[in-house]
Amino acid sequence: MRTVSTLLPAALSTALAASALCLSQAAFAASGESLMYVGTYTRGDSKGIYAYKFDSATGRATPLGLAAETPNPSFVAVHPNQRFLYAVAELPEGPGGGGAVSAYSIDKATGKLTFLNKQSSKGGGPCHLNVDRTGHSLIVVNYNTGSTTAMPVNPDGSLGEPTTSIQHQGSSLLKPRQAGPHAHSVNIPKSNKFAIVADLGLDRVLVYKFDAAQSTIAPNEPAYTAVKPGSGPRHFNFHPSQKYGYVINEIAATVTAFRYDAKKGALTEIQTISTLPGGENIPGNSTAEVLVHPSGKFLYGSNRGHNSIAMFRIGADGKLTSLGNESTQGEVPRNFAIDPSGKFLLAENQNSHSIVIFRIGADGKLTPTGEEIEQPSPVCIRFVAMK
Repeated sequence: MRTVSTLLPAALSTALAASALCLSQAAFAASGESLMYVGTYTRGDSKGIYAYKFDSATGRATPLGLAAETPNPSFVAVHPNQRFLYAVAELPEGPGGGGAVSAYSIDKATGKLTFLNKQSSKGGGPCHLNVDRTGHSLIVVNYNTGSTTAMPVNPDGSLGEPTTSIQHQGSSLLKPRQAGPHAHSVNIPKSNKFAIVADLGLDRVLVYKFDAAQSTIAPNEPAYTAVKPGSGPRHFNFHPSQKYGYVINEIAATVTAFRYDAKKGALTEIQTISTLPGGENIPGNSTAEVLVHPSGKFLYGSNRGHNSIAMFRIGADGKLTSLGNESTQGEVPRNFAIDPSGKFLLAENQNSHSIVIFRIGADGKLTPTGEEIEQPSPVCIRFVAMK
């Protein structure tokens, strides 16, 4: 196994930066290189957001060091123009502030991030965010307080003051875990007309009408789709066709498949399937991330506790068939990412401080490449084009 460290000698860092500056568009296309940003928890050795250069031809990552020092940037999002990056500051409400979103400009030669500004997330524990497809608006969800907030993105990449913040209401079956709302993710479909928010505390996948030009959200009609009580919907992902959507349920260790009506923004459940061998959850296990492969043929979900990636084939009807589970070779695989080429899956083991790289086979199954990155408390990966 080849392991790379996040610590990079200054001379090597300088050489890599110079090399990146000399890359022409044609060379980039041939090499398949991109910048890779890793959001982390800064409760231990991590200091913020880390940058790498990832080569989709080889599946190898080269560390570029700390890109920005900032507290608990657990999730990051990239502007559609690939020039700006946004990060949550996953902090509770209280004296001295609370949750926030920070904006950065990206130096594609070095991977460094330059702070532009930050805005309040209007809640505690912001844990997920996305920029709309026009780049005019950003939506962030707050886990601790259970709310969704929209804010404008200025032409220079900085953030304007929040325009809409909606407090979720209610509870669900499992107390105290679901005694109140816990918004956990936000996804925007290709139409750019809706925002899909999974709320773990309510056992609902909420749908908001979204106006990107005005940076506003409002409850849709229907306003939500419920999942089985006690499921705990966490993260959501659309099928490339936009005909289907999938939510991974943290508490129940299942994935629920939906048929998606793109005109109405409505979700209709068509299947719920376990992420674990044998179909029954195990003590201490919870799920985290769900992603559909760019081909639309496969879906993957992470198990924390079982420490595996669940693999599924997606049928023509949007339903899932299990392809088994692959160990992430570490503890608590939170987020994971599929590289821009669709050839590699990178699993982030939060508690064992590693990112393990797998090759995605033609059959959708994962095979370890032997590449492993040492990274303190990794949570989220996002890729940025270097050109």
